Amino acid sequence: MSESAHILVIDDEKNYLLVLQTLLEDEGYTVTAINDPETALAFLQESEVDVVVTDMKMPGVSGMEILRQVKKQLPHIPVLIMTAFGSIESAVETMKYGAFDYITKPFSNDELLLSIHNAVELAKAHRQYRLLQEAMQERFGVHTLVGRSRNIVQVRQMVERAAPGRTTVLISGETGTGKEMAARAIHLASPRKEKPFVAVDCTSLSADALDRELFGSETPSSAGSPAIRRGRIEQADGGTLFLDELAALSPDLQVKLLRVLQDRKFERVGGSASIDVDVRFVMATTEDLQQKVAEGAFREDLYYRVNVVQMHMQPLRERREDIPLLVAHFVDKIRQDNNMTEQKSFSTQALNYLTGYDWPGNIRQLENIVENCVVLVPGSVIGEEDLPAEIRDEESQFKSAVDLLPVQLDLADTLKKIEAAIIRRALVRADLVQVKAAELLNISKSLLQYKLKKYGITGH
Repeated sequence: MSESAHILVIDDEKNYLLVLQTLLEDEGYTVTAINDPETALAFLQESEVDVVVTDMKMPGVSGMEILRQVKKQLPHIPVLIMTAFGSIESAVETMKYGAFDYITKPFSNDELLLSIHNAVELAKAHRQYRLLQEAMQERFGVHTLVGRSRNIVQVRQMVERAAPGRTTVLISGETGTGKEMAARAIHLASPRKEKPFVAVDCTSLSADALDRELFGSETPSSAGSPAIRRGRIEQADGGTLFLDELAALSPDLQVKLLRVLQDRKFERVGGSASIDVDVRFVMATTEDLQQKVAEGAFREDLYYRVNVVQMHMQPLRERREDIPLLVAHFVDKIRQDNNMTEQKSFSTQALNYLTGYDWPGNIRQLENIVENCVVLVPGSVIGEEDLPAEIRDEESQFKSAVDLLPVQLDLADTLKKIEAAIIRRALVRADLVQVKAAELLNISKSLLQYKLKKYGITGH
């Protein structure tokens, strides 16, 4: 927004209105001057206005009523009140109802122009914030939980159901499965979306440092009064706090977190005053918290506090039908992020390789590989030969899988699992055509059908 911001001026004195219009237009503003307040209210519903300047005392609808209506219907628009009957009481009242400024007539032109300039800057900040919110919604909203598998459909449904309340949500799943993405989707679908979303990785700091990071601190200073540092919980007031890797919390921090969840109160490290906080907690873990409770490493009472609404993000290898959709989603996202005009897509064979891979790094690994191919591969079609070696090298894939197996295992059971996985991958690479899959496996179609029935394989 530049100095051509749109200013609506309301005053029942036509001559005074003309003077104000001329003054503001000389400064480069676009001005609409209206001497009837009811007409002005109707105009506000029809046109985009950046700042409202209104007289206080007018017949019919007062400036105070204008202020109330604007704050109720268009709260992002700053309102300046002008009056020839100024008093401390009326100034306090207008500010209580949200007026940006209160100016007493007669005032200097410089005084008015400074106030309007500041109001325009505030309107600009509001507009930029709304654009940022829209961008965040586009990038992290529930629609970005891409897939058609049963798991991801259930996750989207749970996000939409859980978002409106304040209930604590626990998200489980392996690293890279999209737990923080789900947490952001909950926040952006909730009434708290205008407030902060604050994320903390509980494994990134020592116990003492994490204590100060979460709860803040008060330390002596040379000024006499304590130096205050607000923690992440305080920063998230009114919004959502996402705690990743919850199982990493020390026993002492588990006790402190339990109190916050129970009482919505805490004290800063080194402080004594109890601070009230309104925070929605979303937690995430890659570990089995029930097992941690059984081992005595995680408090049972805290477990029941955080395990109110639980959602599980399946690893990518268990929802392979989502991989082609995720690839298309990442291609579009990466093209937009890099301002690429050329269309990009993966060939059918390349998609078959991607769908057949086990993805130990899950969605995060898939996005990285898609980005690498989209950015570096020339041309519009990315083929199997453009994929990294670990994706298309059959021998290295198999060797890596065997190396990851534990030394002690049930050989017969393991061989069954490996055979089922190989058959499943062959089906994917044969586009689910059984005859082609049998040829890839060098077995008859009837033997393949027997094994499909044996292992309960119906699709991927």
